[in-house]
Amino acid sequence: MASSVENIEQALYAKREKIFPRQVHGLFARLRLLGITVLMGIYYGLPWVTLGDRQAVLFDLPARKFYIFGLTFWPQDFIYLASLLIIAALALFFFTALAGRLWCGYACPQTVWTEVFLWIERKVEGNRAQQMKLDKSPWNARKLLIRGTKHFLWIALSLWTGYTFVGYFTPIRELGYAVLNLSTGPWETFWLIFYGFATYGNAGWLREQVCIYMCPYARFQSAMFDRDTLIISYDVDRGEPRGSRKRGVEPRSAGLGDCIDCTLCVQVCPTGIDIRNGLQYECIGCSACIDACDEVMDKMEYSRGLVRYTTENALEGKPTQMLRPRVLIYAMILMGLLGALGYSIASRVPIGLDVIRDRNSLYRETAEGLVENVYTLKLLNMDDHDHRYRLSATGLNDLALKLDHESIEVPAGQVREYSARLQIDPVDLKKPSNEVFFELEAIDNTTLRVREPARFLGPVGSR
Repeated sequence: MASSVENIEQALYAKREKIFPRQVHGLFARLRLLGITVLMGIYYGLPWVTLGDRQAVLFDLPARKFYIFGLTFWPQDFIYLASLLIIAALALFFFTALAGRLWCGYACPQTVWTEVFLWIERKVEGNRAQQMKLDKSPWNARKLLIRGTKHFLWIALSLWTGYTFVGYFTPIRELGYAVLNLSTGPWETFWLIFYGFATYGNAGWLREQVCIYMCPYARFQSAMFDRDTLIISYDVDRGEPRGSRKRGVEPRSAGLGDCIDCTLCVQVCPTGIDIRNGLQYECIGCSACIDACDEVMDKMEYSRGLVRYTTENALEGKPTQMLRPRVLIYAMILMGLLGALGYSIASRVPIGLDVIRDRNSLYRETAEGLVENVYTLKLLNMDDHDHRYRLSATGLNDLALKLDHESIEVPAGQVREYSARLQIDPVDLKKPSNEVFFELEAIDNTTLRVREPARFLGPVGSR
């Protein structure tokens, strides 16, 4: 019992051992590089793309407008953001059930920026052996210059990352002028520094600790795995017993497995684990160990795949079922949600109409003996152009609409309030509470049309 407690305390309070991942080449390394290049290109390049006279992607919080490639979204369109978050979560479940931690290994921002920081570190400090030697050497002018250069480049990239992030919320060219003139606003300054500091700290210092200790995904990923999930695994039956030998030696004749115990799979791992110990939550699925092991197998003239993407069933010689019910259900739900979201955005009408009935009185009678209800109409023009509108009311026979204004005009991106009155002869009322509809249509574009329900109240026993 005492020994167990000591082991736990040692695990909790042991000093972190710095990891120096070895550079690796191969198929999965190229795929990872491609993913990083595309994602970084999108992140850093997108704010500089213009569409007409405006930034193509801009989240203008003060004006409460969100511009995305010609589409303008408003806070009223929050449902689209909620839908995207749901789709993203389902996509994570789908790809995790299918092939493990693909997100972590190839697309997670922590992985992407850590890889870039590691690339800078290798360019400045050298390969793994040179980095380890420099780390153990005493501080002198050379070490100070090398480390200073590395951190200068890290900080420069981090600040540029923070600047780009703020550029999604403030026009990036205007932000550039403000930064050069030291005239950025308080929130712009805060987020530029905060996001830059977070990038520098997470990718430069914390690295694998974010994945192991801070990210919750590593803790609940097992709930989405099953025995048919593709995971990175070491083939124990083929690799054991491990041991060194000369090239060309037949493993079985020497009483050995294919693993030569070179530990390269450990040296290339960004989280420092040994994949030969089985599936571990620290594994981020980057596939670096696959590339390293395949390279060793090629040199030893053994077949590849000692470490590979496989399933627990396949390792045990059982058939693997990739298209199983869980995966198919995730796929169908994803396709349905993506289709519904696409249709909703494509058929979205950039007009908003809110009808607020006057609650000070249920109804009133006019001098002509008509029953009248009063409404306040809030019209929102979510288009990029000014529009004049035509308003009508339906739902009851001989329903008359009275407006206090001759024309209804709403500038682009503006909200206007209008007072409207509905009048009807009481003999035309069928019941005390009736459903009516206000219809708003743009005069210059009849495709811009919206219909909003309301209630019309009249005296009991109107019939």
